[in-house]
Parts: sequence; structure tokens; C-alpha cells
Amino acid sequence: MFEWIILAVLAAVILYQLYATLGRRVGRQPEDAPAAVPANAPALDVKAPELASDALSGLAALRARQADFDVGHFLGGARQAYEMIVKAFAAGDRDTLKPLLAPDVMANFETAIAAREAEGRTEKAEFMVPPRTDLDSITVEGDVAKAVVRILAEVRTRSTSAAGEAVDDRRTADLWTFERDLKSRNPNWTLVRVDVAEA
Repeated sequence: MFEWIILAVLAAVILYQLYATLGRRVGRQPEDAPAAVPANAPALDVKAPELASDALSGLAALRARQADFDVGHFLGGARQAYEMIVKAFAAGDRDTLKPLLAPDVMANFETAIAAREAEGRTEKAEFMVPPRTDLDSITVEGDVAKAVVRILAEVRTRSTSAAGEAVDDRRTADLWTFERDLKSRNPNWTLVRVDVAEA
């Protein structure tokens, strides 16, 4: 009888170990695949934002001045601004661009748009997948906050000219710097710099 009890205990331990091992999720599961998103639906981040160490240190300084600053909300806004700016630049929509850009950035965009128009070329940009935005760094100097956002995107550009239509698919990696006056009642951030991110 005593031997049966020992065997029952051993069997229970072995079954528990098997369950613990086989029950673990290892690697990507089928249910981990992102759900299909309609083309006209707004893109949503379902993961926690990734923060670089510079962003973590600057975040405290920004929250000391703006306690309600939310990284996820900011990155969602940065992604929307990125999509609006890229599409407006391709379309030559100066009215949409002007309130979103610092004057020197707007001047650079204006030069490129004017050159394209002089060539008689039109463009249209669309995103093949929702762009990814990550907060790279935050700095606060005086009353001015700057946030650098790393943006990864896959863009399809359709260009039409006298020679016909050309389609260009490309992946981009950029660092966009947004700035905001913390004394201003305007909650919007302005794009003040665009850099190509290092691979």
C-alpha cells in the first residue's frame, strides 16, 4: 500500500512537470499575428512604446512641466502628423503643411514642391503598412521641449509626368524632431528638423 502512495506522488510530480513544460508559449503563436486592419481605419499601437535611455531621462524633466504628458498619446499624434506631412508634401498641399512645420522646414519643403511643379510632375503617397514610431529622446531647455521620434515606414509613391507614371516602393528610417513651447496654450508640436536615421 505504501508503495502505491509513493508511485501516485511520483506520477503527480511527473504530470505536473509535463504540463508546466508543454503549457509554455515559446516563440510566435498563431494568435499573436496582428489582426487585419481596414485601409481606412486609424492605426493603433497595441504594444508599450519603446523608450531610449535619453528619452527616459528627459521624460522626467518634461513631466515636471507638463504632468499630463503621455508617451503613447504623443507617439500616436506623431504618427498621424508624419502621415499627414508625407501625403501633403507629395500632393503639394501647402495649406496643410504650413501649420505643422517650422518656417525653415517649410521653406525647404516649398523649394522641393516648386521644383516638382516646374517639371510638370505630380505625386501621390500612400503607406503600405502603418508607420512605426518610437521615442528616441526628449530634452527640455528653458520653456522649449524637443522630442526626437524614430519613424520606420514603407511608402509607395506614384509619380505622374509627361513621360508617364512611375511607382516607387521604399522603406524609410527617419528621425523627426518635434518642438513645443511649454508656456503656450497650444498643445500641438511642430516639426523642426528631419534627419535620416542610421541603419
